[in-house]
Amino acid sequence: MTKHIAYPYHVDGQGRTAIATEARHIYQMIEQLLFTSPGERVNRPEFGTGVMQLVFAPNSPELAAATEFMIQSAIQQYLGDIVKPEAVTVTSRDSTLTINVQYVILKTQQRQTAQFSREI
Repeated sequence: MTKHIAYPYHVDGQGRTAIATEARHIYQMIEQLLFTSPGERVNRPEFGTGVMQLVFAPNSPELAAATEFMIQSAIQQYLGDIVKPEAVTVTSRDSTLTINVQYVILKTQQRQTAQFSREI
């Protein structure tokens, strides 16, 4: 069984590095991809989606469609060997950005739906 370090890093109740299940680890990898801005990672400057910058753009159906396509493409590019993205929806209400991602874990063929939110 492969062990995955939990994100964000923390210590569990036994004083050891916290471990995440494979499904939770995949969720955490998607979360990191979504909320990392390109240029933020030193050795991978192209990694990320840049969705946080789009929050301040004028809201329109075209922007929503472009954002959803951009997220789906980033998941396919960086996590395509682990998951297959099926659907992405993005909503921005007041100061909260919510992203829903439906994907299939390739190893188990298990369909998952994950919701990610950030207040800005």
